[in-house]
Amino acid sequence: MKALVLQQPGEVTIGHVPYPTPSGDEILLQVRRVGLCGSDLNSYRGKNPMISYPRILGHEVAATVVETSKHHPQFTAGLNVTLSPYTQCRKCPSCLRGRPNACQFNETMGVQRDGALAEYIAVPPGKLYTANLNLKELCLVEPLTVGFHSVARGRVTSEDTVAIIGCGGIGLGAVAASGFRRARTIAIDVDDNKLSLAVKAGATDTINTTREDMHAKLQELTEGRGPDIIIEAIGLPQTFRAAVEEVAFTGRVVYIGYAKEPVAYETRLFVQKELDILGSRNALPADFREVIRMLEDHCFPVDEAVSKIVPIENAPTILKSWSDNPASFSKIMIEVG
Repeated sequence: MKALVLQQPGEVTIGHVPYPTPSGDEILLQVRRVGLCGSDLNSYRGKNPMISYPRILGHEVAATVVETSKHHPQFTAGLNVTLSPYTQCRKCPSCLRGRPNACQFNETMGVQRDGALAEYIAVPPGKLYTANLNLKELCLVEPLTVGFHSVARGRVTSEDTVAIIGCGGIGLGAVAASGFRRARTIAIDVDDNKLSLAVKAGATDTINTTREDMHAKLQELTEGRGPDIIIEAIGLPQTFRAAVEEVAFTGRVVYIGYAKEPVAYETRLFVQKELDILGSRNALPADFREVIRMLEDHCFPVDEAVSKIVPIENAPTILKSWSDNPASFSKIMIEVG
């Protein structure tokens, strides 16, 4: 069957790979559409330390069930689904604590194992999610869950004021999650287009740090207290520090990504403010269900969030264009079948 294969950094080919043979407890899916994210771009550029080559990319999936399984009759042939791309070992501390999203030995589709940019894939039924959504919406579920999980980690409620630093794909999911929980949501970025999209996704306030001083504006918006929760979705040392500096006393800081270099902190603030400092990785089933509810309620600007949809034959060209000029694209989707 046809597949998109990343042979090595910068080299993508349309090749043929073996047709999947489902195990006794797997569902055969026809892949319809696959979204690309920042990890795919890093893999293409050779900057993803977790990937090995050659690799079939893709973990943001909309697919159709090919044939019904007698063991799982709820997945009928022709049913459209999305999926969770992670594995779990069921033995590590994270799995034993009921947090398999942070499995010590996780293998994500398209990174440590082959992904979904192929005509067919076989997936365990426990990884599948059904929803009253179209293919474009189904393809957005997984990338949005990462931001939703960060908001769950931050224990956001409607009583909170939440600031999200960075409104790219992941940060936009955090904005949407915070807005869906009816919190006051402050979106922070350097790009007016991203901030405009953040407002449509649920932000109540915006700060463009190329024109406004973030500290002064946050103080103004929170009457001098600082936000109750700050979610860092960029991964720069200065924004890692800013989250701790700007958050309110006894507030919560959530880091979604990680800085690519060591970060020096004034640790006095950790103790003086008695902060909760939290990491956030991947997503749990509850996050998938919450994203699906939000999309079914039409609370997210789906069409505006997707900048390009191309057939799989054009994927090598679009990957190069994206790598050459990443600011020109938001969400790219590949039509497979």
